Amino acid sequence: MTLDRSVIAFAGSMVLVSVALTVWVSPLFVWFTVFVGLNMIQSAFTGFCPAALVLRKLGIRPGPAF
Repeated sequence: MTLDRSVIAFAGSMVLVSVALTVWVSPLFVWFTVFVGLNMIQSAFTGFCPAALVLRKLGIRPGPAF
Protein backbone atom coordinates (compact mmCIF):
# COMPACT_ATOMS: atom_id res chain seq x y z
CA MET A 1 0.00 0.00 0.00
CA THR A 2 1.39 3.40 -0.94
CA LEU A 3 1.47 6.48 1.24
CA ASP A 4 -1.38 8.07 -0.72
CA ARG A 5 -3.73 5.19 -0.10
CA SER A 6 -2.66 4.95 3.52
CA VAL A 7 -3.47 8.61 4.10
CA ILE A 8 -6.90 8.21 2.50
CA ALA A 9 -7.60 5.09 4.57
CA PHE A 10 -6.46 6.84 7.74
CA ALA A 11 -8.62 9.92 7.04
CA GLY A 12 -11.65 7.77 6.31
CA SER A 13 -11.11 5.81 9.51
CA MET A 14 -10.85 9.01 11.53
CA VAL A 15 -14.11 10.31 10.03
CA LEU A 16 -15.91 7.08 10.91
CA VAL A 17 -14.47 7.03 14.45
CA SER A 18 -15.40 10.66 15.02
CA VAL A 19 -18.97 10.09 13.78
CA ALA A 20 -19.30 7.08 16.10
CA LEU A 21 -17.98 9.13 19.02
CA THR A 22 -20.43 11.91 18.17
CA VAL A 23 -23.36 9.51 18.16
CA TRP A 24 -22.49 7.37 21.17
CA VAL A 25 -20.33 9.54 23.46
CA SER A 26 -20.91 13.26 23.04
CA PRO A 27 -22.22 15.60 20.36
CA LEU A 28 -19.11 17.73 20.89
CA PHE A 29 -17.05 15.14 19.01
CA VAL A 30 -18.53 16.62 15.84
CA TRP A 31 -15.66 19.12 16.08
CA PHE A 32 -13.23 16.25 15.54
CA THR A 33 -15.07 15.43 12.32
CA VAL A 34 -14.83 19.09 11.29
CA PHE A 35 -11.07 19.10 12.03
CA VAL A 36 -10.49 16.00 9.90
CA GLY A 37 -12.51 17.45 7.03
CA LEU A 38 -10.67 20.79 7.15
CA ASN A 39 -7.33 19.00 7.25
CA MET A 40 -8.31 17.01 4.15
CA ILE A 41 -9.27 20.22 2.32
CA GLN A 42 -6.06 22.06 3.21
CA SER A 43 -4.04 19.01 2.21
CA ALA A 44 -5.71 18.99 -1.20
CA PHE A 45 -4.70 22.61 -1.80
CA THR A 46 -1.27 22.74 -0.16
CA GLY A 47 0.02 19.18 -0.48
CA PHE A 48 1.01 19.22 3.22
CA CYS A 49 -0.43 16.46 5.37
CA PRO A 50 0.76 15.76 8.93
CA ALA A 51 -0.49 12.17 8.72
CA ALA A 52 1.64 11.63 5.61
CA LEU A 53 4.73 12.76 7.51
CA VAL A 54 4.06 10.28 10.31
CA LEU A 55 3.22 7.41 7.97
CA ARG A 56 6.35 8.08 5.90
CA LYS A 57 8.47 7.84 9.05
CA LEU A 58 6.80 4.51 9.79
CA GLY A 59 8.22 3.19 6.52
CA ILE A 60 5.30 3.30 4.13
CA ARG A 61 6.59 3.83 0.60
CA PRO A 62 5.70 7.15 -1.03
CA GLY A 63 3.14 7.51 -3.79
CA PRO A 64 2.72 10.16 -6.47
CA ALA A 65 0.71 12.64 -4.38
CA PHE A 66 2.75 12.91 -1.17
